[in-house]
Amino acid sequence: MTNKQIQSITVIGAGQMGHQIAMLAALGGYETILQDVHENALNAAQEKLDVILTKWVQKGKLSEDRKLAAFSRLQYTTDLEKAASGADLIIEAVVEKLDVKQEVFAKLEELAPAETIFATNSSTIVNSLIANVTNRPDKFINMHFFFPPLVMDCVEVVMSDQTSEETAKLAMEVTENMNRTGVLLRKEISGFVANRILGALQREALYLYEEGIVGYKDIDLICRKALGHPIGPFELMDLSGIDVGYFVMQQRFNETGNPEDKPNACIEEKVNKGHLGRKTGKGWYDYPNQGVKN
Repeated sequence: MTNKQIQSITVIGAGQMGHQIAMLAALGGYETILQDVHENALNAAQEKLDVILTKWVQKGKLSEDRKLAAFSRLQYTTDLEKAASGADLIIEAVVEKLDVKQEVFAKLEELAPAETIFATNSSTIVNSLIANVTNRPDKFINMHFFFPPLVMDCVEVVMSDQTSEETAKLAMEVTENMNRTGVLLRKEISGFVANRILGALQREALYLYEEGIVGYKDIDLICRKALGHPIGPFELMDLSGIDVGYFVMQQRFNETGNPEDKPNACIEEKVNKGHLGRKTGKGWYDYPNQGVKN
């Protein structure tokens, strides 16, 4: 794969991360396919992207020609074989569950060319835990985009012991062409850097709340006013999705067995009730004009 150039990118999963990663790829000049098993998820993704880019054009952040060019490079499909067969790079952005990701990549291993690079957008799971279901651990890497990808200017690019230098180099080049700041981590650790730091803050905030020291609104207020954070930890949970945080905690607990890593009772309760944050209209806070539309 010497001197290989990435020209086509496939993103698996059209959820809150995947559709925006796909648009970053299209804006970066790559022929892009967004794949999801649900047709309605692809339709929703297309509508959301059109709204976002139309606003960018109206605000002068993007030209109409560049918007149209990006959409012309972006295709949508439910056909995994079609999505994988011609891709130089495949970025997975499905639910944060190890078994689901392993299942996806086991299928991709059968469908994608041998030279295709595999990347996972996992926010906590190291790629070596997923790469073992494939025959290409040297071509496997983490590309952890932050939510929302079209706004957040950072990508953690994480190598395993088996990830090749060329794979890392190509992933960093793609990140740069997507107009994002890539940070290369040469050593794996669950949660990487940002989410380990964020997780420490979140665990302490949840501890203070569950111990009755202060209410969640006041914790958010203190973090904004005293620490200069743009939003508080409970507001951030609502923004990112409380279920996403729950899956991250559960995965960490599965890996370590440390009771301190187990999801907090208040988080588990909200997940069980379906109060997942902004996307459902209710989390720690209420969002009457947001949430799932029937």
